[in-house]
Amino acid sequence: MARSRNRSSAGSSNGRNGGGGSTDSASSSRSGGSRSVKIDAGVALPAHDAHHAHREDRSAAAPLLGGGDDGADRASSNAPLAADHASTLLTKDLGNFSLLVVLYLLQGIPLGLTFGSVPYLLKAKATFSDLALFSLSSYPYSLKLLWSPIVDTLYLPSVGRRKSWIVPIQLITGIFLIVLGSSTQSILASDPLPVSFLALSFTALVLLCATQDIAVDGWALTLLAEENKAYASTAQTVGLNTGYFLSFTVFLALNSEEFCTKYLGASGTLLELGGYMQFWGAMFLLCNVWLVLFQREKNDAPETSDVSEVYKQIIQVCSMPHMRKFIFLLFVCKIGFAANEAVTALKLLDKGFQKEDLALAVLIDFPLQIAFGYYVAGWSRGSKPLRPWLFSNYVRLFFAFFSVVIVANAPSGRVTTEYFVFVLVCSVLSSCASTVSFVGMGAYFTKISDPAIGGTYMTLLNTLSNLGGTWPRYFVLQAVEYFTASKCTSKSAASLAPEVLDKLSSIRCNTEHSKLECAAIEGGTCEVVTDGYYSVSIACATAGLLVLVAVVRPLVRKLEAMPDEAWRLPGSGDRPLLKHDSAEVEEWEMKGRDASRPKAE
Repeated sequence: MARSRNRSSAGSSNGRNGGGGSTDSASSSRSGGSRSVKIDAGVALPAHDAHHAHREDRSAAAPLLGGGDDGADRASSNAPLAADHASTLLTKDLGNFSLLVVLYLLQGIPLGLTFGSVPYLLKAKATFSDLALFSLSSYPYSLKLLWSPIVDTLYLPSVGRRKSWIVPIQLITGIFLIVLGSSTQSILASDPLPVSFLALSFTALVLLCATQDIAVDGWALTLLAEENKAYASTAQTVGLNTGYFLSFTVFLALNSEEFCTKYLGASGTLLELGGYMQFWGAMFLLCNVWLVLFQREKNDAPETSDVSEVYKQIIQVCSMPHMRKFIFLLFVCKIGFAANEAVTALKLLDKGFQKEDLALAVLIDFPLQIAFGYYVAGWSRGSKPLRPWLFSNYVRLFFAFFSVVIVANAPSGRVTTEYFVFVLVCSVLSSCASTVSFVGMGAYFTKISDPAIGGTYMTLLNTLSNLGGTWPRYFVLQAVEYFTASKCTSKSAASLAPEVLDKLSSIRCNTEHSKLECAAIEGGTCEVVTDGYYSVSIACATAGLLVLVAVVRPLVRKLEAMPDEAWRLPGSGDRPLLKHDSAEVEEWEMKGRDASRPKAE
């Protein structure tokens, strides 16, 4: 591996490639705007840590609802493209642009499965505790900052700075998908499910995609001509969303026997998970063949900073007193929505929603979010972008409380059209609030980031934001499992033999499979004694409201009172100090406290 020897402009290349090229980096001024992937959540639909990536996180169990995070996590492009630029792209960079779309699309395929489809497929046999374990597979997408400087710095000169990572990763991913796909159907048919094996397998897939994402993001800024760099965000948006859409909405629809029979006239499912994974594994390998044989890479190595410098910068940024407070805010501000985003969609499955119903809801919801995001962008990027972010959090908390009402009033048996439309409307409104939250916080990140290390700074902030939505999900799912109590009973229990009664009492009724097992024994039925979803959802939303009022709102006003130079690293740009003076920080915070007090009339 080769390493760049240019240390003179620490972070200069990071400003170009997003601190190692993280998808979460929205910093590249040369690309014309933000290149973030939103993986976040709505009321009841699945989704991203990633769309919440990472998915903010909109991931599933992380259902795109959100979350994650994460996300994925809804990739958003903020660079309007002029008609004359479009003609330049068509004549000069169309092939490279198409390659970027394909690379991002391939990344979106495993992410759509991990954050969206697979948790729904597991729900029939998996408990909420099992889904909590599987949800850990989304973490690599929110942690890629930890190794992005390595990916950005180490490479084989004979292969190319980006291809040194993309080619081997795509080879491993393609083979992995083919091998895993060959045994997926038998794994899903196992009883009990090998959840630990599945979680480990999909964690590896997400880790590979996250690492490739770092390299592709960096390559996007050199692959396209200078006048076409704004199209890098467009390629990311089109590719990631298409891949996620195929692996979530399209796959769940074609994997549903009812959907295929009713709408396509088929006699059964048209797509199984194993065959789908093997097909895309082959696509990864075919893309790799193209990269090796036909695609050349420019050598941009001289502009890369030393890897140790990037890690030092990260530590310096996190060591600033006001940054530590901001990190705390990012880690606690999403507690109120955690249960809604992690569990509501799964509970709707229990209430009679079909997987394809949720997939269809996402299909309808997504274009509306794109349109709404366009109009909300200006408002969320004002001089005080944390204000709309704060307002949107109140709206999201309302829907976190209201989701309990939605689930509690779900019709028994078949989902009615009226109820489906009602859930869809609530989801769209909640997702609109998530869009405001995402854009507002992203605008604040852009406002405070130190231009000297813009890429590293932005990637750090986005990683922390994604983690703030990712870390509660595991504990929420475990809590729902812990506080839920169900039992299998029979109307004819008085006449049943003791051994049959013992068998009935041994069934926990915490999965669809166990409910069917209960029903097969003397007409048994599952009775929910206590449903942990309601207590955990109300507890999370209440805690979120208290945190928002007592902690987040006062802290937001303090942060907004700070000038932008307070966030610069000491010794960079216009901050030639050895450290931020404590009296200076206290003065800024005093302004924030004064701003939060009501003015005398």
